[in-house]
Amino acid sequence: MTGNFLKQAMAGLRVLLVLTVITGLVYPAAVWAVSRLPGLHANAEAVDTTLVGVDREGDQWFHTRPSAATLPASGASNKGERNPDYDKVVADRRAAVAQREGVSPDRVPLDAVTASASGLDPHISRAYAELQVSRVARATGLGDQRVRELVVAHTQGRAAGFLGEPGVNVTALNRALETSR
Repeated sequence: MTGNFLKQAMAGLRVLLVLTVITGLVYPAAVWAVSRLPGLHANAEAVDTTLVGVDREGDQWFHTRPSAATLPASGASNKGERNPDYDKVVADRRAAVAQREGVSPDRVPLDAVTASASGLDPHISRAYAELQVSRVARATGLGDQRVRELVVAHTQGRAAGFLGEPGVNVTALNRALETSR
């Protein structure tokens, strides 16, 4: 009985040591090495990817959804829609977007004032993109029609053809604006 127990204990110890090396050393080292590859990040801003929303300051750029996290981290707020603090945050965001875009607060789409779950989503609704067209056109001098064409070109359909709503990839759209000037 003790010989069998000792044999099983040694097998368990070997598995523990192997998994400790893999999950405690090899995997973290591999993740670190990949993170150091050129083109993955610069100054905490994702580059060479359109999978992460990057909000830029200034009237010449389209803005992403708000984030509940402080960049470059991601995260969501735990405040629900019935929380008075959350209501105030949404109302303040609505007023700020309405003022920036020169419209009444009731024209501000929901995704302009509510944060995405991760805070890193690069997509906004077509309505939010359309709301920003005039401001971006004025600031860039490209004209409303050209900016609308860029919005259409960077609008992606529903996932798998039926999931969710079409969205505009702000990161890709802002990069196109950069090269259109």
